[in-house]
Amino acid sequence: MFELPEKARAIQAEVEQFFTEHVLPANSQWQKEASDGFARPPVEMALRDRAKALGLWNMALPRLTEDEPGMRLSNLEFTGVAEVLGRLEWASRVFNCHAPDVPNMELLQLFATEKQREQWLKPLLEGEMGSAFAMTEPDVASSDPANLETCIERDGEYFILNGRKWFASNAGHEHCELIIAVGVTDPEAPKSQRQSLLLVPRHAPGVDIIRNLPVFDHTSVTNMHTELTFTDVRIPVDQLLGERGAGFSIGQARLGPARLHHCMRAIGECEVLISLMVERSQARSTFGKRIDEYGATQAAISLSRIELDQCRLLVQRAAHLLDTVGNKVARKQISMIKVAVARVYQDIADRAVQIYGAKGVTSDTPAARAFNRARAFRIYDGPDEVHLQTIARLEAADQDLSHVAYYLSGE
Repeated sequence: MFELPEKARAIQAEVEQFFTEHVLPANSQWQKEASDGFARPPVEMALRDRAKALGLWNMALPRLTEDEPGMRLSNLEFTGVAEVLGRLEWASRVFNCHAPDVPNMELLQLFATEKQREQWLKPLLEGEMGSAFAMTEPDVASSDPANLETCIERDGEYFILNGRKWFASNAGHEHCELIIAVGVTDPEAPKSQRQSLLLVPRHAPGVDIIRNLPVFDHTSVTNMHTELTFTDVRIPVDQLLGERGAGFSIGQARLGPARLHHCMRAIGECEVLISLMVERSQARSTFGKRIDEYGATQAAISLSRIELDQCRLLVQRAAHLLDTVGNKVARKQISMIKVAVARVYQDIADRAVQIYGAKGVTSDTPAARAFNRARAFRIYDGPDEVHLQTIARLEAADQDLSHVAYYLSGE
């Protein structure tokens, strides 16, 4: 449906070559360094320097300007690159194309003042620091922003921030210097105008890390899911991001590309899982037959290929719409890919676990971790149920029902 431009194919090939020659062979070393407790494994840092020197940097930022470091690609052009990066959980960081920094940089590009850009955007673009986005709260259903309880109150030339957040990805990471916090500035305003975004230095007095949350009993030091509290944190008023009360609309601008990038990377990991299923099924035999001769195995691999290619087309279409008509107009398609890719991702990971058998539930293959990530993907960045509700509402609005009666028979 979408043929990538020649420029995008060339860059994808360059990234693929770097990934194959340098990143993938370093995976065992990265895993060892991460298990030894390195939040930023040395092998990853060395590869970041090499990738940046080659200009393979900041490729997920369509608004990148000529004087900013990296390579500007459109959302559609980035789809092929993102698939390559999605093959390993840490590959995106090598190229400074990882969450949450990419969507946070996009927010700063769109809404930051010149002072804020110099203080926060510039070092993020250079890869000199990390960032986090703190929205979700443990005490309320945070998929509805109207439920948020974290408050931001004006006190002269300062805002006072109080609240509790969790799943603020990498807020507790040693490289994090900025937390973009979502809080209520006017509880009496209309629902979509109650929240604002505040740029909070990670080490400001009153910012306290509670814990690094385990996800399905797995705790990572390289990709942390942080629970934290804000207690009377004083932030200068010039650190408000965008307009007061515009937090909801600004947050939506962030979530569209963020969801798209998650889906792109998931497709890349699913390609790895399909390859592993094929290899495993050809290498193992039961009851006198190779596993790939059984109908159940053939169906698992075939359905995985069908479903993944369908998802890829949906993602490319959504990327094209983001590039041409923008996040607001493409919101139905963004919700569609979020649901479709998350479910297919989980199904493919589940099939990979099954084909590997006992080995599939261990950490010896990527299948078990992929299943955990896929299941969590159906909740973060909006649960399936919220996206399905959005799709149904927008679909009803898009429909022209003036002639449907002619398709019906009877009285």
